[in-house]
Amino acid sequence: MSDTVTTARPVAEETGASRGTEQGAAARPVRQRDAFFDNAKYLAIVLVAVGHAWEPLRPGSRAVTALYMVVYAFHMPAFIIVSGYFSRTFDGSPGRLKRLVTGVAVPYVVFETAYTLFTRWTSQDPDRPVSLLDPLYLTWFLAALFVWRLTTPLWRHVRWPLPTALVIAMLATLSPSIGHDLDLQRTLQFLPYFVFGLLLRPEHFRLVRRRTARILAVPVGVCALGVAYWAVPRMNYAWFFHADSARELAAPFWYGPVMTLAAFGCSAVLVACFLAWVPGRRTWFTALGAGTLSGYLLHGFVAQAAKYWGWYEPAWVHGPVGALAATLVAAVVVTALCTPSVRRAFRWATEPRMAWAFGTGNSAPPRGDART
Repeated sequence: MSDTVTTARPVAEETGASRGTEQGAAARPVRQRDAFFDNAKYLAIVLVAVGHAWEPLRPGSRAVTALYMVVYAFHMPAFIIVSGYFSRTFDGSPGRLKRLVTGVAVPYVVFETAYTLFTRWTSQDPDRPVSLLDPLYLTWFLAALFVWRLTTPLWRHVRWPLPTALVIAMLATLSPSIGHDLDLQRTLQFLPYFVFGLLLRPEHFRLVRRRTARILAVPVGVCALGVAYWAVPRMNYAWFFHADSARELAAPFWYGPVMTLAAFGCSAVLVACFLAWVPGRRTWFTALGAGTLSGYLLHGFVAQAAKYWGWYEPAWVHGPVGALAATLVAAVVVTALCTPSVRRAFRWATEPRMAWAFGTGNSAPPRGDART
């Protein structure tokens, strides 16, 4: 596939795209996936898994914490921006609403329940109730995506969509009373990235994929690592989680709006650098981009089990060799979880058809990865 962005119907509200249904394939032309976006999704999910593997290694390691800070500054913003880009055609039609339910809402219910039961089993929280209003671990993204996508038609009519979304995010940091139902604080603070993605066009992605952009991305990335290393003892990296208000982070209230703008600027630049180095051609991992949802939702069980099984207890794990080993293991595990065989095995939970739940009057868009 060429480096240009495909003009076929975007992987849109499916955020990932169309592989077509087994039935009716002859009646519908096969739509090609864009290798660039599949590559970007795979590399981003690897960074998500690696970031989780680094979490227990942060205490006592300034270098790991700096790497962790840089990765968290852009890996979820990258996912959310791409999700917004592929949500541009969401219009609230019956077919797209069905895909939103089966591709986002149902997996949220299934994995929120599964993670709660898993948490009970590992005794991290043996009395934790199953609550669909309190997203656990990774599931916050599905709850947020459901809300963001429902608002997509509204953002088409707002005169200044990105500034408006930024103001909403800034105001959210001022109010600890928003609470954590459906992780609304994080939903509001990450909203500008989704809206930013809605505003992007294919030509914008072509800009960051130029040779000049690739060259400039190197010094920018090096500087980001240097700044992160300097900032480790001076800054609370939780600002990049976008999960709490300024008061909850023990900061003056005015820090919230300022850090919202600063984090958005830093994240946007780093996302551009990341995309500049994503290959546009087909590679050995391109096909794995279609399975990033299964990789995202399933690797969390491994990450949590690693702590329960004491994988981080040996002293050597907290040294350079251990950090490298944790990085490699995380990358290999999430890669395996993105493979077509794993995706097929868990399709009942991540991409259910649920034809029994809907009428046949309006057909849904082709199935695919409905998240990113």
